[in-house]
Amino acid sequence: MSALTTTAAPTAASRTWVRVYRVEQLPPSRGQAALINGQQVALFRLHCGELHAVSRKDPVSGSNVMARRIVGSTGGDVPTITSPLYKEVYDLRDGSSVSDPQYSLGVWPVRVDGDVLIAVDAA
Repeated sequence: MSALTTTAAPTAASRTWVRVYRVEQLPPSRGQAALINGQQVALFRLHCGELHAVSRKDPVSGSNVMARRIVGSTGGDVPTITSPLYKEVYDLRDGSSVSDPQYSLGVWPVRVDGDVLIAVDAA
């Protein structure tokens, strides 16, 4: 598996990696929630093995519901999740809304070392 690179990644000098799950604990194409340094994160493992970490908070409703989603796609090659409340669709690669640029999800870099690790800003 390869690490996910995102545009919102902390710089290498300012981040620390936090272990959150074993890879096998993440069901393919379904979300899993984690609380990391007080931030609610939704993790997704795609069938191809890619991992993505986005904010669990739905930016439209403000509810922490994004980990309850099943992975979909637009055009077959863009992995997405859809808000269960207002049906807004988000690109898992960068957190952007597919239809409304005013909304986006926060994203975190992910890597695998037997465990799933997420990069967070160093304290």
